[in-house]
This record gives sequence, C-alpha cells and structure tokens, in this order.
Amino acid sequence: MSIMGRQWLLAKREVASLRKSQATGKYLKEIMVAAKHGGPDPAGNARLFAACEKARKESVPRDAIARAINKGAGVGGEKMTFEHMAFEGYAPHKVPVIVEVLTDNHNRTAPEIRVLFKKGQLGNAGSNKFLFDHVGLVEAHHPDAGADIEAAAIEAGANEVEPLGHGQNDDIPEGGTGARFITERTAIHAVSQWLSQNGWTVVTSEMGYIPKNFPELTPEQRAEVGEFLQHLDDHDDVHRVWAALK
Repeated sequence: MSIMGRQWLLAKREVASLRKSQATGKYLKEIMVAAKHGGPDPAGNARLFAACEKARKESVPRDAIARAINKGAGVGGEKMTFEHMAFEGYAPHKVPVIVEVLTDNHNRTAPEIRVLFKKGQLGNAGSNKFLFDHVGLVEAHHPDAGADIEAAAIEAGANEVEPLGHGQNDDIPEGGTGARFITERTAIHAVSQWLSQNGWTVVTSEMGYIPKNFPELTPEQRAEVGEFLQHLDDHDDVHRVWAALK
C-alpha cells in the first residue's frame, strides 16, 4: 500500500471516529431534552426510553447516559443550558427544510447555520413552516411480521400510520413489523405508552415536521439535496433535519 493510501486510511478512520463522537453528543443532547420535558424516569417517559435505547445500542457509556438524564431533569445541581431553535430554509432545487438546533451559544450557532445554507449553492434561508405539518411522531416495531398496524393506530389513538422498514430506520429490525404513527403533538406520550404496553418496541417518540408536498426531483438533484442535508446534519449543534425529500 502506498504512503498516500495509508494517509487516506488514517483520514478515513479519523472521520469515522469524529462522526461517532458527534453522534454520541447528539444522543446525549436528545436524552437531556427528553428528561427535561418528561422527567428522569424512562418507564414513564417514552421519548427518554427511546433515546436511552438508541444511545446504548451505539455503545454510549452508561454513566454518560445517567449524567445526561440528571442534567436534563435538573437533578444533582447540574442544569441543562441548551436552547432550542428552528431554522427554516430551502435546500438546492427549492426543497423546503426545517433544521432543529440545540445550542449552548445562540450567537455562535445561528451564523454558522446561515453560512451552511449559503454554501448549499441554491440553498437559502426563508420562511416555510406553512409547508409542513407539526405533529407527533412515534416509530415502533413489533416482533410479529403480520401485526395489524391500522388496528394498533386506532387503539393507540394515532391519527395516521405508515409502514416503516429497516431501510428507512436502522432501529427497525428485519423480520417483524415496523410502523410510523403520526399523532397530535399532545398525544405522543399516550400513543407511545399504549404501544409499549401492547408488544411494540418504541424507537422514536418526538415532535416533528411532515412535509405537505414533495418536489419532483431527478436522481442527480436528489443526490445534491442529500449532500446538502448531510452537511447540515454534520454540524454539532444540529439536532434534527426535516426536509421535503422522499
């Protein structure tokens, strides 16, 4: 192997470990936010339970998880200092995007996000929340491959449901039944609890944005939009990126 090849390998490893540490930071922020809004007990807080499971799956240390829960819930003197902000804008090819940010320094993060929008060639900031429905999203899976997702949605009190496969969410195992339940924002907890008590494993429980329409894109345009969204998501303070991209 050439020297160049070795350097590239090292760079690749460094990128992988950087991505992992970024992901760890994002998992811990999600745990803090969940604990702040729903209390420190995962058994009674579906969003926190889902966030802790994700973090454990990615080998985030248990003591880091425990500290994040305490910080979010304000237990033991440490307080969460993150502020939640949402930026509206457009990816290339006029694809509407909402970027949710958790930051401890608004003055640092806001200009950085605006720069990322500017760098996305045709990406730009601009009001677009009217193009999305602000809803509750609960993603879950059931071990029975023939589980009736429509019946579960009605029983749980969700407004809509759609099938969800492993390809769309890595937390959905292959072989069972995965589903995304769309709820009123106030019903997230109740829907999550019903599912948890009836054989479902909840992997996501949060508020989110669902696009009302999806622009028609060529494969090349989709790739450009995907690259732009990845740049946004790679920012340390970016918590969620919602885009009108199928």
